[in-house]
Amino acid sequence: MPRRLVAAGSRKAVLADYEEPPLKPDQARVRVEYASPKHGTELAVFRGEDPFAADLYDEDWRLFLKRDQAAQEPRSNGRPVLGNQWVGVIVETGAEVEGFRVGERVCGYGGIQETQVVRAVGNPRLFRVPEDMPWQNALCLDPAQFALAGVRDSRMRLGDRVAVFGLGAIGAIAAQMAKSAGASHVAVVDPIRRRRQAALEAGADAALDPAGHDIGLELKKATDRLGVDAVVETSGDERALQQALRGLAYGGAIAFVGWARAFSGSLDLGKEAHFNGANIVFSRASSEPNRDHPRWDRDRIMRSCWDMLAAGRIDCSRVVDPVIPFAESPRGYERFVDRDPESSVKLGVAFT
Repeated sequence: MPRRLVAAGSRKAVLADYEEPPLKPDQARVRVEYASPKHGTELAVFRGEDPFAADLYDEDWRLFLKRDQAAQEPRSNGRPVLGNQWVGVIVETGAEVEGFRVGERVCGYGGIQETQVVRAVGNPRLFRVPEDMPWQNALCLDPAQFALAGVRDSRMRLGDRVAVFGLGAIGAIAAQMAKSAGASHVAVVDPIRRRRQAALEAGADAALDPAGHDIGLELKKATDRLGVDAVVETSGDERALQQALRGLAYGGAIAFVGWARAFSGSLDLGKEAHFNGANIVFSRASSEPNRDHPRWDRDRIMRSCWDMLAAGRIDCSRVVDPVIPFAESPRGYERFVDRDPESSVKLGVAFT
């Protein structure tokens, strides 16, 4: 019987058996080769910090409203399935499937498990993986979307100086995108040395450690007191936002991409934010309508990111790090995603 990675309680992961459903005419069965979790949103649920347990965002009201029951997540025997994306090979197709064939490598959304059954007719979230596309690039489709939205929402333009705060998968990819889009200088900020080094190797111009340093002042020094034109803030940390405001040029913009929790009170908007005409844009790739609607929407962002990743314009070989065997994924998830994030960027799980 195949197995999947599930949460078995607060901060505890295990492998659990599951039954494969029969294949419908419009579906395909995939043998998974590689998979990866989502280090931000998913981790909060894993830690028992689900922000949607008491409140749920109502799309009609566009408000968080109280509700009686927790949000329904994909579950295995009542336990949430862990994982975000996978890459695998099609081993069976339904009678109505014409666009995909057995033996093709594909990428889709779903938990970390040995097989996937996915809709293969009219599914915009099932992608054919080209032979020369690294599987690491395919697994980074989801964070790439939020990175692209952040870079676009920052209103970065050709020749601008940019700072990226937070070097998880989203920030690491955003730094590459900013450089690819014509930023004259890209500075990255993260307390984890491993992540800073990976960003430098991928093309960032400078890497700064916020521990014990005034990052805002350092950004001003590096730009002859002007400050950076645009910031992509992916950590969701109020201290990072404060430093981003300090290092931002007069009239510059911050795209706040990170999924923040309630701030503790250290953020002071009466300082640089007030005096320097800062613009803060809260950025989320999956919120519709897009700020540039109708020209842009989530599907266009997704397709654009896939094209960049498939063409190798973004290199995720240093982003998916480390890669562990599926059999070790419970302990690996607990360590690399939850308890020791300093030792990883984006965890990869190999089934082969």
